[in-house]
Amino acid sequence: MDALGWDACDIVLVTGDAYIDHPSFGMALIGRLLEAHGFRVGIISQPDWHSAEPFRALGKPRLYFGITAGNMDSLVNRYTADRKIRSDDAYTPNAEAGKRPDRAVTVYAQRAREAFPGTPIVIGSIEASLRRIAHYDYWSDKVRRSVLPDSKADILLFGNAERALIALTHRLAAGEPIESIRDLRGTAFMVKPGWLPADEWQEIDSLALDRPGRIDAHPDPYAMAPAAAAPKAAADGAQPVRIVPAAERLAARRAERAHTLVRLPSYEQVKDDAVLYAHASRVFHLESNPGNARALVQRHGEGPGARDVWINPPPVPLTTPEMDFVFDRPFARAPHPSYGDARIPAWDMIKFSINIMRGCFGGCTFCSITEHEGRIIQSRSHASILHEIAEIRDKSPDFKGHITDLGGPTANMYRMACKSKAIEENCRRLSCVYPGICENLNTDHSSLVELYRKARAVPGVKRITIGSGLRYDLAVRSPEYVRELVTHHVSGLLKIAPEHTEENTLSKMMKPGIGTYETFARMFEKYSQEAGKKQHLVPYFIAAHPGTTDEDMLNLALWLKAHDFRLDQVQTFLPTPMALATTMYHTRKNPLKKVSADSEAVETARAGKIRKLHKAFLRWHDPENWPLLREALMRMGRPELIGNGPNCLVPRHQPAAMAPGAAGGQGRASAQRRPPRGQPAPAAPAPRGGRSATRPAGGRGPRGGSR
Repeated sequence: MDALGWDACDIVLVTGDAYIDHPSFGMALIGRLLEAHGFRVGIISQPDWHSAEPFRALGKPRLYFGITAGNMDSLVNRYTADRKIRSDDAYTPNAEAGKRPDRAVTVYAQRAREAFPGTPIVIGSIEASLRRIAHYDYWSDKVRRSVLPDSKADILLFGNAERALIALTHRLAAGEPIESIRDLRGTAFMVKPGWLPADEWQEIDSLALDRPGRIDAHPDPYAMAPAAAAPKAAADGAQPVRIVPAAERLAARRAERAHTLVRLPSYEQVKDDAVLYAHASRVFHLESNPGNARALVQRHGEGPGARDVWINPPPVPLTTPEMDFVFDRPFARAPHPSYGDARIPAWDMIKFSINIMRGCFGGCTFCSITEHEGRIIQSRSHASILHEIAEIRDKSPDFKGHITDLGGPTANMYRMACKSKAIEENCRRLSCVYPGICENLNTDHSSLVELYRKARAVPGVKRITIGSGLRYDLAVRSPEYVRELVTHHVSGLLKIAPEHTEENTLSKMMKPGIGTYETFARMFEKYSQEAGKKQHLVPYFIAAHPGTTDEDMLNLALWLKAHDFRLDQVQTFLPTPMALATTMYHTRKNPLKKVSADSEAVETARAGKIRKLHKAFLRWHDPENWPLLREALMRMGRPELIGNGPNCLVPRHQPAAMAPGAAGGQGRASAQRRPPRGQPAPAAPAPRGGRSATRPAGGRGPRGGSR
């Protein structure tokens, strides 16, 4: 600040991550964008939260504090799916654990308020996004309030909020009070009940909106209304009619939605009523399309102190030129110099990777990408991506010519979109690819294939591999893409996520059947052989997902054995806030359908022993799991699967070294310790020539913090 001649910062950003000036890290992206708009930005990284003093390090910001937990949710970052504390933090120098508090957004906001009372507090990041309404919290096993009343923030920006953030900052700089800024999409805030004039807004009780699929009344294509210039009514009283054009009906519905709000059941109601919680979750997700979503409100508190959490419709996705502007800032592409030679695992994983797109229209119920980034794909241009490759080559002294990813939440949704803008704006489907790929979805991979070829031709680039997970049900529609990928962009292992084999579980995940995976696997093998390469798929599977029975996990284990897959790293379902699968876990109701007291029940593995068993089925080959599996197989009436025959799952006798009390009897852990979130682990050797696979804990970027 002294070198720049600043007497104060306009904005002070606070983050739970180490500061890395790279576009894959949200704080750098936001800081550089604000800087490009002429604002003076300071960043406080991983402050000691035990007092307010570290939050005074850069003085009082002229406009506001911007608070984020970092690239990951602070609780996902710190705890495993079994609620055990992790021993490291991938976003901290030397992976040191304990450098951020639990519920970091709330803690940081409270400390910033203490440091400079009266300074506006703006919260954001995936942690704030996924807690913008009352939500089930896995770590405390209860429904918690929105993060807004807990943090006492003035406004919450959810999703990728560049447009809302810039508009908010300019309006504050112009002198507008933050409490009067209530019209920005992608924002949430607390208001007193009845703050809007009733004659301007129509309020709808969400309990009236429980229809599966589209929750607005379907318009009658033959709707008729009196014509203004029509002749007089007939003698029998019948009125002349006219056909109302579709464009007119759509315009009328858009105008209605602009002044319509949906009232969700209150926090006090959903915290004690599983059916109302599941209903609220269903309505929330159905109101997520920026083209037709309405404002949502949810009461928190009772009596005179009651307040509404008001959630405006989601942000309009950035255009390609806007995406290019955000990612083309002058990033240093390095950690802050104050860290010296300290190793930051997340940086090691991402330094030579490039985000080419945002969003995901898959709608997988266990993943929170949709709630955070939305279903509409936002893509960068070829020129912007190629420019970043050149930046890596020219600015990274340790770059050896290997680009480790061109991807995002998925590897191959780049530039895919609905064929019709009108259909896209009015669609209320939760997924564009489940139960089948929508006929209105453009699945053309040609632009991505062209990008791969251009990227390989950049001088200084020797190799480009794809590290993001592949959506294989889309890939099989483009043999040209699969051939291009397999021939040039696989590092020997390719990540792919069937997640399960059984339809009972896949229907709760909103994932395609295992037959689609097998179709892709055959294509993968064919093109690998044609390229003269020995390559393998790395399949992802989830244990203990809502709706999964012991029989489902047994059938998955038998499938794995039949295909000679020996999984090393495995993942147990982790309920993250606001995900639909989390709703199933908490309520035992299926929000994918109409919710009522007697609607479909979803049984879920909640007890520790059952979750351990489901994980053991994924690692059927590990001797440490055999006693548990033998016990389960006997209980399930499947003793024929115990023995030494080729059709058996586990042997009848335990190896002497694994017997209880034997020296060295602890053996190998049933699931080796997972790598930092988003960082693949090395593959373990496969016994007797079989294949082995690793299971990273989520993909890159937001997916890694939310799956």
